Amino acid sequence: MKYLWTILGSATILVGCGSTVKLDDVAVEDKSGSSVAQSASSVAVTPQPSGITAAVVAKTTVVPVDLGKTNSADANAANGRIIYFDYDSYIIRPEFQSILETQARLIKADKNRKVSLEGHTDDSGGREYNLALGQKRAESVRNALGLLGVAESQMEAVSFGKEKPAAQGTDDTAMSKNRRVEITNR
Repeated sequence: MKYLWTILGSATILVGCGSTVKLDDVAVEDKSGSSVAQSASSVAVTPQPSGITAAVVAKTTVVPVDLGKTNSADANAANGRIIYFDYDSYIIRPEFQSILETQARLIKADKNRKVSLEGHTDDSGGREYNLALGQKRAESVRNALGLLGVAESQMEAVSFGKEKPAAQGTDDTAMSKNRRVEITNR
């Protein structure tokens, strides 16, 4: 009987510690020219007209970004230094790809420049969970910049969780402004 209660208690604890955040859903394009190991089972590489290859991972397509035009997400992202995320996610949305490419170009231009990638969350969820999610968001941006050729020594990923909100309030607008990664100079 003790053995049964031990197994039941352990199962309850494991279910309570679970997370709905998927770790393998990040699709990233490698523009550094070096080979990158892909863990997804269905990866296809298709040539683009400009000679750039785009990785298509599990029904996600990567489209070329026209750096000559900006969209509303770029204009509202504090001069191109903030990447916003969906609720309970650390997947970089396609509209922020141009911000990442611009920041990568700026960071690579000055080898002495170092940046801090500060991950933030909204105030839903516990402190530890939000710190972990903020770190995953910062690491996601770090990995994307690394694939764009930025040296690892020039970046530091940190998490503030829900401790430094950009907007006060519990409405959807305020919460969405708090789910972000800020790229700041160190």
